[in-house]
Amino acid sequence: MGNSYAGQLRTTRFEEVLHNSIEASLRSNTVVPRPVFSQLYLETEQPLAHDGRTENDDEDDEDGSESNSPPLPYQMKPPPEGCCTTDGFCQAGRDLRLSSLASDPLDVPPGFMLVGIKSPSLPETLLVCAVDRRFLPDERGRNALLGFSGNCMGCGEKGFRYFTEFSNHINLKLSTQPKKQKHLKYHLYRNNQGVLVKGALICWRGHGKTRIHVLYLASDSKCRPHANAGPPKKRHKGWSPESSANSVPENTVKTPPSSSALPTLSVPSAVTNGARSATTNSVSSHHHMFICFFCLLLIDTGHGPLPQMTGNVSEVLVSSLLQSCYLSSQTLPRVYQHYGPSPIQPLSTEMQILLTVYYLVQLVSKVKLINKLLIFFLPCLQTPSTLPGLPQHLCLPPQSQQPLTPSQLPWLAQLAASSCGEGVVVLGEQIKSLAQGLQQTFSRLMEGRLENTNYVVIIVTAQGQETQSCVVVTGKHQCRALAENMYSPSEGLKEINHQLSTGVAQELIHFCNLLGQGATHRPVLVTVTAISYSVEWREVRPIQLAVARKLLSHVCAIADSSTQNLDLGSFDRVSFLILVPPSEVTFQQTVLHLWSSGVLQELGSLDQECVSQQDAERYVVKMDQGAQARIDSLIQEAHSNSYTLYILVHDHAHWDIISVSLGLGLVDQLLNSRQVRDAPNILILHVTSFPFALQTQYTRISPYNEIHWPSTFSNDVDLYHERTRYFGVSELLESTRSGSSLPLMRYDSSFESMASALEERFPKLHSAVIRTTVLIQHYCVALMAASGRIGGSHTLHKHTSVETLEIVQSLLTAAQQCPARHGHMVLLRIPSLALAAWAHRRLSRVRRQLGLEESFEIILGNPNQALNIGQTFIDQIKTWLKIQDSDWVPRTYLELEALPCILILSGAEPLGESLPRSLKYCDLRVISCSYLQRTTLEQELGLAAYLVRAESRPPHNPGPGSDLLESDAEKLSSTDNEEEEGQDNDPFSTQGTTSPNVQKGTMDTMQSPSQSQTQLQSQTSSQPYPPYPQPTPHHQTQPQIQSYSQALPTSQLQPQPQNPPLSQTNSQPYTQTLPPQQQSLSQAPTPNPQTQALPPAQSRRQHSKSTSSGSLSPRASSPHLNCSWARGVSRPPSVLLPHALYDIITASDSSGLPRCTSFLPHMSVAWASSFRPLLSKMMTCTEQSLYYRQWTVPRSYHMDSSNRTEGRSDNFHPRRLLLSGPPQVGKTGAYLHFLGILSRMLIRLMEVDIYDEEDINYSAQAEGVQYHPPNAAWPNPDIMRTMPFDYTIHDPKYDDISNQRNPEDVYLRRRTSRIKLSKYAAYNTYHHCEQCHQYLGFNPRYQMYESTLHAFTFTHLLLGEEIQLYFIIPKSKEHYFSFSQPGGQLESMRLPLTSDWSPDCIKSPIFTPTTGRHEHGLFNLYHAMDGASHLHILVVKEYEMAVYKKYWPNHIMLVLPTVFNGAGIGAAHFLIKELSYHNLELERSRRLEGGGPAGDVWPFIILADDSCVMWNTVDLDARNGPAEHAVSLKQVLQHMEACPDLAHYGLCGIRKWSSRNRQREPFSRGHLHDFLLLNVDRSQNIQYDQNRFTCHDVDFTLRLHSAGLLICRFNSFSVMKKQIAIGGYRTFIIKTKMTDVPTSVGPSQYICAPDSKHLFLATPAQLLLEKYLQHTSQKLFPLSTKNHTHPVLSVDCYLNLGPEVTVCFVSSRPHSINISTTGLLFSGLLLCFADSFVTAGFLKKFTFLKGATLCVISADRSSLRQTVGRLELEEEWRFRLSDEFQTANAKEDRPLFFLTGKHI
Repeated sequence: MGNSYAGQLRTTRFEEVLHNSIEASLRSNTVVPRPVFSQLYLETEQPLAHDGRTENDDEDDEDGSESNSPPLPYQMKPPPEGCCTTDGFCQAGRDLRLSSLASDPLDVPPGFMLVGIKSPSLPETLLVCAVDRRFLPDERGRNALLGFSGNCMGCGEKGFRYFTEFSNHINLKLSTQPKKQKHLKYHLYRNNQGVLVKGALICWRGHGKTRIHVLYLASDSKCRPHANAGPPKKRHKGWSPESSANSVPENTVKTPPSSSALPTLSVPSAVTNGARSATTNSVSSHHHMFICFFCLLLIDTGHGPLPQMTGNVSEVLVSSLLQSCYLSSQTLPRVYQHYGPSPIQPLSTEMQILLTVYYLVQLVSKVKLINKLLIFFLPCLQTPSTLPGLPQHLCLPPQSQQPLTPSQLPWLAQLAASSCGEGVVVLGEQIKSLAQGLQQTFSRLMEGRLENTNYVVIIVTAQGQETQSCVVVTGKHQCRALAENMYSPSEGLKEINHQLSTGVAQELIHFCNLLGQGATHRPVLVTVTAISYSVEWREVRPIQLAVARKLLSHVCAIADSSTQNLDLGSFDRVSFLILVPPSEVTFQQTVLHLWSSGVLQELGSLDQECVSQQDAERYVVKMDQGAQARIDSLIQEAHSNSYTLYILVHDHAHWDIISVSLGLGLVDQLLNSRQVRDAPNILILHVTSFPFALQTQYTRISPYNEIHWPSTFSNDVDLYHERTRYFGVSELLESTRSGSSLPLMRYDSSFESMASALEERFPKLHSAVIRTTVLIQHYCVALMAASGRIGGSHTLHKHTSVETLEIVQSLLTAAQQCPARHGHMVLLRIPSLALAAWAHRRLSRVRRQLGLEESFEIILGNPNQALNIGQTFIDQIKTWLKIQDSDWVPRTYLELEALPCILILSGAEPLGESLPRSLKYCDLRVISCSYLQRTTLEQELGLAAYLVRAESRPPHNPGPGSDLLESDAEKLSSTDNEEEEGQDNDPFSTQGTTSPNVQKGTMDTMQSPSQSQTQLQSQTSSQPYPPYPQPTPHHQTQPQIQSYSQALPTSQLQPQPQNPPLSQTNSQPYTQTLPPQQQSLSQAPTPNPQTQALPPAQSRRQHSKSTSSGSLSPRASSPHLNCSWARGVSRPPSVLLPHALYDIITASDSSGLPRCTSFLPHMSVAWASSFRPLLSKMMTCTEQSLYYRQWTVPRSYHMDSSNRTEGRSDNFHPRRLLLSGPPQVGKTGAYLHFLGILSRMLIRLMEVDIYDEEDINYSAQAEGVQYHPPNAAWPNPDIMRTMPFDYTIHDPKYDDISNQRNPEDVYLRRRTSRIKLSKYAAYNTYHHCEQCHQYLGFNPRYQMYESTLHAFTFTHLLLGEEIQLYFIIPKSKEHYFSFSQPGGQLESMRLPLTSDWSPDCIKSPIFTPTTGRHEHGLFNLYHAMDGASHLHILVVKEYEMAVYKKYWPNHIMLVLPTVFNGAGIGAAHFLIKELSYHNLELERSRRLEGGGPAGDVWPFIILADDSCVMWNTVDLDARNGPAEHAVSLKQVLQHMEACPDLAHYGLCGIRKWSSRNRQREPFSRGHLHDFLLLNVDRSQNIQYDQNRFTCHDVDFTLRLHSAGLLICRFNSFSVMKKQIAIGGYRTFIIKTKMTDVPTSVGPSQYICAPDSKHLFLATPAQLLLEKYLQHTSQKLFPLSTKNHTHPVLSVDCYLNLGPEVTVCFVSSRPHSINISTTGLLFSGLLLCFADSFVTAGFLKKFTFLKGATLCVISADRSSLRQTVGRLELEEEWRFRLSDEFQTANAKEDRPLFFLTGKHI
């Protein structure tokens, strides 16, 4: 199809020819248009020349072995004495490298060609030689003579007749038999500049791509093998995939995730319904072919029958890699249905195949031509608006467009494939069946014609048949990746273990072990100098506290919801169990955090005097087989302790989400069991860094119950004042984009080259075995070279990589240079346990041979085993930390801080292990690239997560925001700030590392690592970075704590900075799931002085008290500035990745996000549809959660796959929370603190703040008289009449009002006490318990909120008009009222008779006026009444009716008229009292009509404040004297109602509770407040002042007493009032009428002169007057200020004149009872709305001081003048025009007027 210029179209004609060809194809369905390239290329039949290959082919050009058997060892002939043996030079010492000879003139004899030879020891360069062209093959791999003839281009020696001899001369140093086909690799030619460059590959027949990977696509929808359908393990002559597929059970289906070689195609597809009979064609798979090729056939039977395979089919694998992609696109997802009817139809088979070709071309060529071809091929693509978020290249043509026909498909596919040269080959023309296409493919492979081809697409478009296709993958790297991708992660590890155990890998290991053999060493004695550490205790970090509070908020939201799923009010304590993965280190680490957090002491789980780490282990469970008994025990305990709330914390929740139906799934079996699900007192908290697998369409967790870790920084502002920054995946990516310094994340090209070469040499071995072997060999050689104990160690450098050598040098030199032996940790991640164990043995053996046993430790991190450290290093740590316990051993990686070591972390995935701050290198070079899900990738990178000081970051300008992985939580949670955080663009600088982007071929010419390190250090020091703090001398005074038990919780050793101010910031908070890396060096509060003062010998138990909420951070007093650990402790570690993984991670998609974010989130979930939008860079964590919830579904083996309910779109568990945050950020500390504050909250819910104030204004002399016996049950009316009325106000809430004398104490803040709620408490709307359901409206007989509105009208003289009230009466309460029979009109509220009595009934209706407290008012009296029947009516304002009805649907409500919306408490009490008397008269009339006695109706009502919470009684028979205890309100009221002479009293009440009140007379006469029993019959003529806002009860009591009515207070009972800061009638807002102008208004502005221009206020006039008199009375009544002997005379009305003015109340009513005023001189006179009872003669009875002040108040100016004239005030009082005032109200608001004057 082309010539040597393949892929380089002649653009002058290309557009014209392409346009004509496409137009012809679109106009015709039958005529096959002339191929485009036949019009454009010079030669149409020649195969593509080799120089048209892709750019990356030279990475894939290594040949494998020629047979399946391992190659025989080969021993080269020893070189002659004195000759040169340097790689790249011939034995004569001449340079043969292409880079050296590129510009030199070379003498090439006629008939010879320059050839590039590849040397195993120099994988990055070529050696130049001249070879006779007769011994080289032609372009087709043919016509090469046997034998060899070549010349050396270095020394010029000619006539080499044997390639073995020639290979010895040029120092190839081979370990296998030299073969020219293996090492003569490239043609060389000179370019236009005359430089010798590498040309095309030499096409040796049978040597090329060594693996075949077939993806089979056919059109029979009936034939669908399972995803893991494959050939039998043993060889069979004939095998049909249909037969084996049908035998595979469903639960073993594996849909392989995407890989670096072939990511999962998100190309939509459709399976047609046409049925086809099975073909009889067969493909012969010849045995000899498989001797040369390791073939993998992965066949997808989604589109047609598979031809029968014969021959050696044991090397054939079948995959359904593409099938799942096609099946998911059969129909549009439901999310698009609301866009209306759409003409979009599923893609045809032809379009699927064509799009697949486009995708493969993109993988191979990486050119943009594919986008242009899409524009040409699909000119009628729909706009993305049709399907929001759908990638434009996947949008479908509308139905009106002509579909792609089978005749057009082959040449269009060939045209698309032409853009990548030979990378993708399409076999379509003249192909009649898949069998024929496969046969041709195998033939081309045998002939070597697919040397440069990665994918072969076979298309069958025979007339009258369904279109079929098959994709054969021939690229060796792609084949290996896809083959290994067929394994699940667990199967892959089993395969690796099998290869190690059966000896398959021994040849590879032997080959690598040849280097460094025979090395001799000189043991060196290492002396250890111990440096002590001090410990400082730390509080919880602010962001952890914020997350803990957010968790608590969500728990409260569950409790507050109407679903009644969590009754927090019924729990009195918290218990918990933390579930962790089966990793011993993670288990011990969680125990460590729990023990140090103080949560156990706070929850009362253990006696804090005996708390130990072993005690804490009872609260942490490893999720292994032993967890079943622990969970069952907890379930039984929860069942028997219904008042305990149990929290199951599922840490690392993304681990083990397998369904229990597969026989596995321990988490599913335990946490999703019915017992746990239905237990009302078990709450589950899932904690994970990777929540994606729990965010599917069938998730059990509500999106409202997700808590995302907030960002610490927003727009470069530290939101939580931590002065730390989280360094996660986003910052690692950012460091790769900055050119200012070395990136912290990089790859090792030398390692990749060697691993790639060995993968070709050992094609049967798993790549993880090869890569691990190479890596460990690199470390071994690097140890030999860096130790300096082997002669000629400089020659070993070429057998390792610069990166590995740098790691080893840093490991060795750090500990050697620091006298304290501080060093770094190197993390070596090897997932396979078998490989990790082998690596541990190999490194330990080399360390022992080199005598480095004392220099650093090698630790095998097996999750199933405890940490094992050598005794020498344990002693070193114990000496550092001054640990005296001889049995102590480290149990977590955190305790290895500053220990020089190599940690080989094994296990299929990290299980939450935290790493110390001394981690410097995170070597991930051997992690698998086959399982590329987002979770897998991010949790590996999460090992390097770190918290660094914000001050240590270089100066920068905040950029627009880096490309973020949302699991880093760098996007703010939707529950916090939704703005995107600006990210730093400058990476951290690191020492001693080399750039991964070194040009190939120059690695071997670089400077030595030591020189490189020196230069890099100097470069780093020249950067404009602030210097890192240096350690201080050891003699600095530090508080020493010897007991390691205090140091243990975090064991994060940090150097003390030299700069004293920074020393206070060098700390690390405690409870983090992650290593100290994440903890900040900069956020340390000042240590607790008590803790600092503790002597060194303090024990563990004594210290546990001071650590209940703290954490610790040991500080190192490292005495030397050359301590590398001290310098780098605040720098994040460097990360080394596989090259393929590095390319994927650093690539970005179209939205700017890293490409890995668009990967499948977890292997146990699948995409719901291919028609899904991409993740957006602007998405918050909440939006990402919603994205995954919409677009992912759990696979059949996911534990949520069965969580579906018919008819419901969700099936959320109501008591499940999900906390997600980036790795190693502090989630453990957050949820531990949450447990503590949840416990405190439950205790707080059981407690209440009660006003605890001693009565004021008491005189000791007044307490000497005893009127009633102390044990009198009821008051005697005759005795009560002899008792003097106490005019003094004793209620502390009135300490700022006018009294007979000044208060003795002035309370700036009302005192409260926290009291535990009794079982008889009143509750607000947040209380939910099963007993209250019916009381609150959950009555099965009536529907919730079922109530009726009834109007009630009555007339009152003071109101002047009819008043219409509304009653809201629930159906369940209608029996308390009487209605007219014909129309159901409300007639009256039923009242009992005085003679009625029932032990379970309260006779008095309870009225509670309330405003602004619909949530917090204590209206739930069910428990207070102890179940007694009672009538409770809430009195609410009209504008609050709806909200009160919503919160209290089963309560009767009396709605005040509209005119009272702005009124005060006086109006409410006035209306209640008058309505009650009117109702009393109605009930008497009803009783008379019924023939009963009218006077026997019960006349009492109760006026209760909405903050009365509990009631108490005095027990006089207590052993230790009188004592109070809680009683029910039922008992209090029944006792008062049973008083024999109760009808004699006008008003009764009880005292307010106080913890300091002394025992007094059991009954007293005086002021009553808050809880009143009012006789509406006897008090008929005394009304509450409807205009009053303050002191209305004082005014009413005084007028009631002056009218001669008995007032009695039952001192044996007391009421507790809860402090409620919200709402209430005492909450007044005084504001201007111009509400848009914020103005602070002082009391002096409450009044103004009449007719003046003044700022009017939008406040009732009465309130302004009362407040003005209260705050400015000292100016209005100057003679009365602090003058107790000369009070102000107030007639018929009590007004508060402030605490400095004494008021004397008198009543002008005839026969009233007043205080004696004989001989008393008054300093003022207050007349407020004086009525006709106030006369001039009445006023002449009182004597006033000269200069006394008069204040006359009236409703208007005319009545003010009339009052002055009627009372003849001008005779004794002098008035001025300037002494007339009004309240600052507009005329329409009816201001009040008052006049002041002076006594003459």
